[in-house]
Amino acid sequence: MKIGYSARFWRLYNKLPADIKILVKERLEIFKNDYLDPRLKTHKLTGELDGYYAFRINYAHRVIFKIFDKEIILMVAVGDHSIYQ
Repeated sequence: MKIGYSARFWRLYNKLPADIKILVKERLEIFKNDYLDPRLKTHKLTGELDGYYAFRINYAHRVIFKIFDKEIILMVAVGDHSIYQ
């Protein structure tokens, strides 16, 4: 599985507080091993974000990603629930 990161993901990541950045790195390591790991609470998005998925960093923060051909994943956004807009 190959994982890519959009410019938007990095722009939002760089705005996060240091403690959240650490959590993001930890969760991304779990994701790389198994993106369906129950600790991530991975779920499919609906509505305008149909075709995208998200997983939890903590109660307030999420990562949005898209799967292409089951082997290529693009991390699209990271942050609080405002990233869904």
